[in-house]
Amino acid sequence: MLMATLFWASVAIIIYSYFIYPLILFTFSGINQAFSDTKYLWRKRQRRIVDANELPPVSVIIAAYNEESCIKARIENLLTLDYPKEKLTFLIGSDGSRDNTAKILLDFNVDNLQVHIFDENRGKMSVLNDLVEKTNDEFIIFSDANTHFQPDTITQLTRHFNNKAIGAVCGELHLVDGDTGDNKDNVYWRYEQVLKFHESRLNALQGANGAIYAIRKSLFIPLAANTIVDDFQIAMNVAKQGYRLVYDPEAIAIEEIAPNLAEEEGRRVRIGLGNYQAFFKMPWALNPLLGWRFIAYLSHKVCRWFVPHLMLIALISNVMLLSSQFYQALMCAQITFYLLAFYGIKRQASDKKTSTLIALLAFFVAMNLALMRGFIKYFSSNVQGTWQRTTR
Repeated sequence: MLMATLFWASVAIIIYSYFIYPLILFTFSGINQAFSDTKYLWRKRQRRIVDANELPPVSVIIAAYNEESCIKARIENLLTLDYPKEKLTFLIGSDGSRDNTAKILLDFNVDNLQVHIFDENRGKMSVLNDLVEKTNDEFIIFSDANTHFQPDTITQLTRHFNNKAIGAVCGELHLVDGDTGDNKDNVYWRYEQVLKFHESRLNALQGANGAIYAIRKSLFIPLAANTIVDDFQIAMNVAKQGYRLVYDPEAIAIEEIAPNLAEEEGRRVRIGLGNYQAFFKMPWALNPLLGWRFIAYLSHKVCRWFVPHLMLIALISNVMLLSSQFYQALMCAQITFYLLAFYGIKRQASDKKTSTLIALLAFFVAMNLALMRGFIKYFSSNVQGTWQRTTR
């Protein structure tokens, strides 16, 4: 009886997190939007258009480490943005880079570019803490060295701050192939973007994407130097202070995918480690009184972070129930699932095409294996905030 309970509880939580929760979310998001639209129509108010003269001064902050391959293009991209130049300041910090990153940055002679060279490699969060302290602007945009903004990205992000209840805005990141420029947003990535959009409607957006998000400087809370998923914790701290987090799919950034599966695997493990770090640092987010923010955090984040453990429980409990023909059939289904997933992983490692279904299974299993490795690493090693960059 215990094994059967463990098996079905594990399966139910996985199904709930990936399928049932999204359906509940879409339903309530739609209802909320219907009320919002009705309220707008009833009051007959015109949507306010932001004039260029009303755009606020903004600081764009980027921490860089060994980014000689992309930092020049990144600065050039920032200098072409469609935003009043007198209202833009760029703060770029080189965190003990051992390549030519610092030299490339210092070669730029631009009035609104502030370059800060740190001799010691202390980690991304330490650089962000220092750079935020150096800016006097009310609004800050965080991004990465390998990200490119669309011309109107900053305008799209900052327009939301006319609403004083909004504390942070997350844009949409598009992934592309570094060689061809082809869009590489997979099914799961687009699925996550849809969830973000609907959670935003219910004031339940979970964190932000480090490549493209903006916050009010007054709401920034410095984090520990060993923080891994800084974007998630910085944005959630904004929500903790009672402000809204907004997702804007029209504020677009573009970033290249990792060049190979090995480097992508390392990135996933590190993010997984950071997720568990955030979980143990954020007990406040498990307060049911937070309403939809609590529901979204539990359903979209916490349940997902423990899916690898649930998959293991489902597998072990299924083995313990093999005396039943029904559970024998379920075991065959599990074995088939994993065989197809590992087949897909092997084909992707060889750079061979796979069907959408097999690619999705491969991604799901690889992601959860990386999460489990991150979990083990969190408890078995001293968590460091120093950089582990991918090749670009």
